[in-house]
Amino acid sequence: MAVWDDLVGQDRVVEQLTAAARAAGAAVAAGRGAAAAAGGNASLMTHAWLFTGPPGAGQTTAARAFAAALQCTSPDLALGGTPGCGFCDGCHTVLAGSHADVKYVRTDGLSIGVGDMRDLVLRASSYPTGGRWSVILVDAAHRLTEAAANALLKGVEEPSPRTVWLLCAPSVQDVLPTIRSRCRLLVLRTPAAEAVADMLVRRDGVEPGTARVAALAGQGDIERSRRLAVDEQARTRRDEVLRIPLEVADIGGCLAAAQRLVDTAKADAEALAETQDAKETDDLKAAYGAAEGSKAPRGMAGAVKELEKRQKSRATRTRRETLGVALLDLLGFYRDVLAIQLGSTGALANEDQRPALGRVAQAGPPESTLRRMEAVLACRRALDRNVDPLLAVEAMTVALRAG
Repeated sequence: MAVWDDLVGQDRVVEQLTAAARAAGAAVAAGRGAAAAAGGNASLMTHAWLFTGPPGAGQTTAARAFAAALQCTSPDLALGGTPGCGFCDGCHTVLAGSHADVKYVRTDGLSIGVGDMRDLVLRASSYPTGGRWSVILVDAAHRLTEAAANALLKGVEEPSPRTVWLLCAPSVQDVLPTIRSRCRLLVLRTPAAEAVADMLVRRDGVEPGTARVAALAGQGDIERSRRLAVDEQARTRRDEVLRIPLEVADIGGCLAAAQRLVDTAKADAEALAETQDAKETDDLKAAYGAAEGSKAPRGMAGAVKELEKRQKSRATRTRRETLGVALLDLLGFYRDVLAIQLGSTGALANEDQRPALGRVAQAGPPESTLRRMEAVLACRRALDRNVDPLLAVEAMTVALRAG
């Protein structure tokens, strides 16, 4: 399977990246670097790329596929084959995350710090050890602190000839102007529900009816659609969220719905902590050679404290992400309500919730639905400003009741 097969509904992006990878291969053969490979054609190679698009469209997937294509060693390339075969050692190790010349950078916390970015910039100044290119893929580049972004700018401004930076962010506005002006921009679009459903049927063996419902409910987010198609718990939690519009008839119902939503997010974070935090702590102690009941080796206490700090940050991010998914589901519900009220004949994101959508649509005018949608968006903004989750969600559910 070619590395591009996981990019759903992104034919234009695949075409551009394929051409760039082919130009990069020609540059390596000629002993040139990324900057020299670029030409007047916008599809050719350059040293820095910025992948943007709506949530779940596949920015990171596209960047990883491009990294694999740059390292592709398929013998078919000499015969005009497409870079990114998916079977050679270069492609396989990149997709597995074990290629020595591809650094994949992401954070489980809320931000990427300047220390990590300085180490990357230093690494970017060297030539690849065995591959064709030294590739640094920064997932969630919008999480860079200001100092980290300034450090990254240094690396992008003065690139090594054989280094390629791949940055992923929700939108171009989320990246410093000085950085984005030095990157080639690729904007991914929201994939059609039909394309996502087809992928779920072909690759995951999902029954076509279930795949269509999941693809619509995912609202263009491929991973979300896959979870809804194959994970019963994910479907159950979505159903619980979509009951909220029917449960906010009184203040008691509003507060109960808010508490349940926040408790679910907290439970997700705690479940992750149980399976991941303990293992990380044990691995760290083993790395320091700590024996049970003995004195902690020098330096271990500080390392454990730093690890606990990262774990706490990750738990906060997990809670936010869980609430964010729930709010997107709720927003999609009210968008469908508005579509019914306005007489739209297009497919709804929540086709499986038709009875509930109809009840809410008949209970008030479109103006009330718009105000409820604004209440959901206001809750998302409040969470982004670090407002206490329970207070933010309670304010939202009370606003949903008022309409």
